[in-house]
This record gives sequence, C-alpha cells and structure tokens, in this order.
Amino acid sequence: MKPVYKRFILKLSGEALQGKNGSGINSDSLLSIVDEIIEVWKMDCEIGIVLGGGNIYRGSSRDKKIIDPVTADYIGMLATVMNGLALQNALEKNGLETRVQSAFDMKQFCEMYIRRRAMRHLEKKRIVIFVGGTGNPYFTTDTAAALKAIEIGAEVILKATKVDGIYSSDPVLNPSAKRYNVLSYLEVLQKRLKIMDGSAISLCMDNNIPIVVFNLFEKGNLKKVVLGKGKKTIVK
Repeated sequence: MKPVYKRFILKLSGEALQGKNGSGINSDSLLSIVDEIIEVWKMDCEIGIVLGGGNIYRGSSRDKKIIDPVTADYIGMLATVMNGLALQNALEKNGLETRVQSAFDMKQFCEMYIRRRAMRHLEKKRIVIFVGGTGNPYFTTDTAAALKAIEIGAEVILKATKVDGIYSSDPVLNPSAKRYNVLSYLEVLQKRLKIMDGSAISLCMDNNIPIVVFNLFEKGNLKKVVLGKGKKTIVK
C-alpha cells in the first residue's frame, strides 16, 4: 500500500525516550521508536524528526532562585541535542542513514541547519533529526516542528503521544473524556486543548499543514497513520 504522506515531520517528546525510567534515555523505548520509524522508512517516506528534551531537562521545573528562564531554555535546547545523537546512533545501528541538524552551531557533533541541505538529505532518503528547537528561548519544540514542516515542505506533522488522539480532558484522570476524530485549528485554540502550543497551531493554520495526533506506543501505529489508517485525531 502507498503511504498517504510522503514527506512528514515526526514530533517526538523527550518523554517518549524515557520509558518507565521517569527521566533519561531508556534503551527499550528508544529501540521501540526505531522499529516504528524503520517500518515507514521502508515505504519510501521522507522523514524529518523534531525532538524535545523534557526527559533530560524541563525549563518549567527549574529552580527559579538559581536559573533564569532564558538560561533554562538554553539548557533544554542542549538536552534535545543529546536525544538527537542517541536516536541517530540507534537508527544507524539498524542500517538507516541519518543526519542531525542543529538550530545552533555544534560542528563537533552535528550539522548546522541549512534548509536546502536538509531537503537534499530527505531526497536521498536520509532521516533528518532536527535538534535545538528554534535556537531561541521562549519557543517550544512544537513551534520548531511547525517551522521545520513549513520550511521543508512537509505534508503533515505527526505528533506522537501516549494516547490515541486529542481528548476534551486527560483520559487518564477522566475516563469519560470525549475523544475527537477531527478538529479545526480554531477549535483547538478556542477549547484550549493543550496538544501543541498556540504558536505552533497558528503557524500550521496559516500554512495549511495538518497535524495528526496518535499513540506512538501501540506497535505498528506509526505505519497505520502514514497509510491513513489507525486511531488518531486530525487537526486541519
């Protein structure tokens, strides 16, 4: 079967890598994600990945007496680089060619982000892992995912989560929470559904990039979503 989406951004939170550890990088979780990515790479998809860093450092949980918010965001950006290098290694050990591109200069570890170079890598079926967020404080990796999707001409952002779509409230805390199959960008903003920050949603709305929210931790789900199947919520 042919994929519905040929070129896409996969948005992974840092928490996706931590597994049951509560923090850091869990090998089993990392390998599980790699298996999912391999399945869609085999379908000739062009894959960009934007990583968060919350498993290593989360700016919102900083000690405000010691660390100011700008410095906290810089630390968080460095955390995404660590995650990107770990994911790169895991993918390449499975025979996939990758490139890590950073929003700021770290030439000892990865390439500087250059749009044309990133697009050329994708055309050559290399997986491009974007780290460092936007390179600026006060912007989340959700916003970075939206920006990268626009810049590389991605057809969609696939937002990987621990649940099978967007709910009216936390389904873990509220079993009667309503799950949505389809939402408009404005509905997400008006209902204050915290699946991505408002800046990211607005960028996607202005550039007509759909967002598909799905459960990454159900085996084979990424492939189903790329084929237009599976349980998910589409924001468009």
